Amino acid sequence: MKQGKSSASKGVSTKRQAIREKRQQRQRQQRLYILLGIVAVAVVIAAILFIPNLIPAGDVIQITPVSRPMVDGRSLGDPNAPVKIEVYEDFQCPACRSYSSDIEPQLIDNYVATGQVYYTYRHFPFLDDNSLRKESDQAANASMCAAGQDRFWDYHDILFVNWDGENQGSFSDKRLVAFAEAIGLEMNAFKDCFSANQFQTEIETDLTTGRDAGISGTPSILVNGRIISPGFVPTYEEISQAIEAALASPGS
Repeated sequence: MKQGKSSASKGVSTKRQAIREKRQQRQRQQRLYILLGIVAVAVVIAAILFIPNLIPAGDVIQITPVSRPMVDGRSLGDPNAPVKIEVYEDFQCPACRSYSSDIEPQLIDNYVATGQVYYTYRHFPFLDDNSLRKESDQAANASMCAAGQDRFWDYHDILFVNWDGENQGSFSDKRLVAFAEAIGLEMNAFKDCFSANQFQTEIETDLTTGRDAGISGTPSILVNGRIISPGFVPTYEEISQAIEAALASPGS
């Protein structure tokens, strides 16, 4: 009887050991799969982040610099003008591109150049919030480095004319540097500024101020602090009416 019990105990022990070994093997396999998954994700992230900057900058559409009235960094016109316009934009925004080419020049000619409006560009880079490629943020960064050389508006123009889709590589770091070269910036200063993200605080301040003002999309135009057509891109006529109303109000 003792020998039978001993054999039975050994059999149970062997089964338990086999079960334990299978469990340990599954755990090792699971850890291996997790490790392989992490490596795969890391490779994908690295590809998304770094491959665009290994690709040549490609062709750059040149611009002819446009004369604007009383340029002061990101602002135009007389700072003592009775009406203040602030325009919140993302350089990747297609509606901003249309606004800048079709509506903005009319406002500058009819109101800024005549001393009635002080016009300021504000950064609202949000179209890359869900993208690993921070093209909106980097375009804003590069534009501010151009502003540091008193060339914000030329860089603003070359960004919009070379844009070709959201988060598709139009504003890779390599292309942003190429734009700076194309408009003749001093490149050592630009590259130092760009790599250091020297104006990050100023850009983040614009973004926070815009959100506090109720802005959630671009372009958003504020006339004396009031958003014109919130949620929609305003027409020139709507902006003009708001300007005329502000000019006619007491104290303007």
